[in-house]
Amino acid sequence: MSFTLAEIKKRAFEFAREHADDADEKSQAQTFWRDFFEVWGIPAKRLGVFEARAKTLSGNTGFVDFFWPGMLVVEHKSRGHDLDKALKQALDYCATGGIANEELPRYIVVSDFARFRLVDLEAGEGAPPTEFPLSALHENIHLFGFILGWEKRTYRDEDPVNIRAAELMGAIHDDLLASGFAGHELEVFLVRLMFCLFADDTGIFAKDHLMYYLEDKTRDDGSDLGMHLAQIFQVLNTAPERRQSSLDDDLKAFPYVNGGLFDEALTIPSFTGPMRATLLHVCRFNWAKVSPAIFGSLFQSVMDAGARRHLGAHYTSEKNILKTIHPLFLDDLLAELEHSRSSETGLNALLAKIRRIKLLDPACGCGNFLILAYRELRLLEIEAHKAIQKLTKHKYADLGFYHGIDVNNLYGIEIEEFPAQIARVALWIMDHLMNVRLGEEFGEYLPRMPLTASPKIVHGNALRLDWADVVDPSELSYLLGNPPFVGSKMQNEAQRTDVEFAMGHVANSGTLDFVATWYVKAADYLQGTKIGCAFVSTNSISQGEQVGILWSYLLGRGVVIHFAHRTFKWSNEAKGNAAVYCVIVGFGLGERPTKRIFDYPDIRGQAVERPAKNINPYLIDSRNVLIGNRSTPLCEVPSMGIGNKPIDGGNYLFSDDEKADFLAKEPQAEPYFKMWLGSDEFLNGWHRWVLWLGDCAPQVLRAMPESLKRVDAVRNSRLASKSSPTQKLATTPTRFHVENFPTSTYLVVPKVSSERRPFLPIGFMTPDVVCSDLVQLVPNATLFHFGVLQSTQHMAWMRQVCGRLEGRYRYSNSIVYNNFPWPACTPGHYDGTGSFAKGKTPGLNDEVVEPGFRGVPGEGVAEDAPAAEARGRLSPPDPKVLAVEKAAQGVLDARALYPASSLADLYDPLTMPPELVKAHQALDKAVDKCYRAAPFASELERVEFLFGLYEQYTAGLLASGRKTRKA
Repeated sequence: MSFTLAEIKKRAFEFAREHADDADEKSQAQTFWRDFFEVWGIPAKRLGVFEARAKTLSGNTGFVDFFWPGMLVVEHKSRGHDLDKALKQALDYCATGGIANEELPRYIVVSDFARFRLVDLEAGEGAPPTEFPLSALHENIHLFGFILGWEKRTYRDEDPVNIRAAELMGAIHDDLLASGFAGHELEVFLVRLMFCLFADDTGIFAKDHLMYYLEDKTRDDGSDLGMHLAQIFQVLNTAPERRQSSLDDDLKAFPYVNGGLFDEALTIPSFTGPMRATLLHVCRFNWAKVSPAIFGSLFQSVMDAGARRHLGAHYTSEKNILKTIHPLFLDDLLAELEHSRSSETGLNALLAKIRRIKLLDPACGCGNFLILAYRELRLLEIEAHKAIQKLTKHKYADLGFYHGIDVNNLYGIEIEEFPAQIARVALWIMDHLMNVRLGEEFGEYLPRMPLTASPKIVHGNALRLDWADVVDPSELSYLLGNPPFVGSKMQNEAQRTDVEFAMGHVANSGTLDFVATWYVKAADYLQGTKIGCAFVSTNSISQGEQVGILWSYLLGRGVVIHFAHRTFKWSNEAKGNAAVYCVIVGFGLGERPTKRIFDYPDIRGQAVERPAKNINPYLIDSRNVLIGNRSTPLCEVPSMGIGNKPIDGGNYLFSDDEKADFLAKEPQAEPYFKMWLGSDEFLNGWHRWVLWLGDCAPQVLRAMPESLKRVDAVRNSRLASKSSPTQKLATTPTRFHVENFPTSTYLVVPKVSSERRPFLPIGFMTPDVVCSDLVQLVPNATLFHFGVLQSTQHMAWMRQVCGRLEGRYRYSNSIVYNNFPWPACTPGHYDGTGSFAKGKTPGLNDEVVEPGFRGVPGEGVAEDAPAAEARGRLSPPDPKVLAVEKAAQGVLDARALYPASSLADLYDPLTMPPELVKAHQALDKAVDKCYRAAPFASELERVEFLFGLYEQYTAGLLASGRKTRKA
């Protein structure tokens, strides 16, 4: 049975609650572990055995509490017993031959019911075990991914030394900028200096030659430092045979670099004594420890933060780059290496394949993706050569054998000149470091100076350029990168123009985020090729309205998703870093034999990998169904609209104290105050007040001077707006921009809710409460509608198709509600006493009647059943509908048991009351039966079912030409 991570997490939470009081090993341990494995939907007997015989250190026969051969040993004790002793006992079984070598486990788990301690025996010496309480099992389910065969993927974190290097370069930048040395010349100077600093510590220069030269040859006051640096740059750009014979010997010691890095003539910068001291301090730093892949963030630290946001630049850490390149190509190459270790022919074929690989990053920034991809390919080549050496017993006499991949296999496009320069230099540095590594392995240095090969980093606009002019697609192997993150509404005029130029042929492309343009350009570039592509992106491209717009085009161009990292969060360690919610999507035009999804139980943690049959645009293992914007519901159910939007500059909104102060001055305004409710107020149980004067008669308003002041302030606020529609609203300052005042009880659905909650809480509200546009309103809704919307079935749908605000759910009527496939049972409300409550719910003949409710705040207007049936307006509802209404009322009743608790309290996964949990379980059963008789085994099964139902409904609409479908 397959469960999603969200569902396993929920089952783990329920398991912990059920076994919270277990204490006795003999009577309860086996039940505890049977239920534990059922959290993952796997019976314990399919994995291993209880009480397996094994020898102890003393030679006696012991019994392993649970043994899964080759994978897991469980040693269990009664509550409060010593886990150290239990762990020692389990290790004894593994270390003394008590367990056969071929059955030795990878993991050991010891527990006393209240605590788990997990040991990974392959984690290496000194790796600490992981321990957590039973109550935190749901937060640690990713540690047990091996139960389902999921592989835990770990990527390297950033080295803090890189952050220090960035700060040092920032200090040099600030000194020079303050002295008046700025613009293009400052940028070029810093790139050259960066190269020299690395060269001084990595063997391109004699060790610390630059540092000693500057210390010995320049004055303490720094007055000649700029001149000496200019002379060093000139020497680095001059071949030895062209250098003057009278040149200082210390200058002659600098090598000829070439590559165009030092060609341009620059103004000589002026230094002071303190500036010289700063530069020498930077020279003393060990730059050999700094990864060239960090150059991007190095120079992000010296760029203006505002400009960085404007360009949409987000530095991608090494960890996240590796998440991209491993499933794109590196994992396959590593597998081929392992498969070919015993075959010289196979290893040579692998080397030939690597040599042909060409990479393009069409938004390369400072080259981080290309740098790390190149490093990993070079390391792979080294391993292949080592394997050949081991097979042939041949010791390489020199490095003439190396004819592998070079930096001229790397291509990039970058809109800013400065990062493009950095990318070229960083790739040269990485090439040098890999040559050093090659020499370390085979005993001789492989020289690459002067520079001959060069990466092709094009300074240009990737959305205006034809990528085929940068590299012919027939020659390219992989597209990869991290295109800029700019929301559709945050783009500047130039970016909007670029988007129109690049993907104006895509319907409704103006609503897409900036990053989507790279997907469209990639899909067009890939045509007729086998190029693999992978982009790091904001998760917006796999959520909400953007999915239908973007992926309808991509799928139409033959794009197939090969792998996906679902939403994860990263934040870099550098100062001023931005936390971003991301996905990684790998795709191409052809099918792959295996597809992979990487899930994040903790979006800040490690990925858990699982195979997939098909990865759809929502990045789940399901069919390619696209959910687009709908202006009306797919089924005949009450319409959902937004709340009120005052555009009042805050002049009509009051806290309790502000309202009291206002009424103390103008008590006659009291009838015009209404409770004001937004998403936060609704969920967290507080409120504000709104002064609604739209229905206030002119003669009454003129007699309220304090209220008139507010009206005048609103008028002036609207007139001062840069928006012409807002300026027009100034002619009616007592009215709101959007007004939605239901006349009877209505449903409130928050637009934004925490992803931690098992349910997005919704509820009924009375018409005396005015809601803001931060919630959605459903007038004319009945208990049945509430029950379905508050069910796990609807939550499963919402989680897959809604947009996100960071990680939080962002509910919309046009995507989530209007596209939701309601059950086919008749939802007319029959009260069981011969009467029908009137609700905007279709009967068998689809006629809509007036609103009414039962079991919720508000007044229902009943009509006797015979009269209604005689006119053919309503028919007795399906008993399944009555069951949903009863269960829905049960949820409301369970909430009412805790009048002092907010909805946020009630739906927190750690504080949700047992009565409410049971009420929701009953509601889920009732709603599920409206869809089908068989229960749903997992959230994935629910989503697949709903997507299939959506396809049926929409196919029916297309066939009939109708706008909505009768539920």
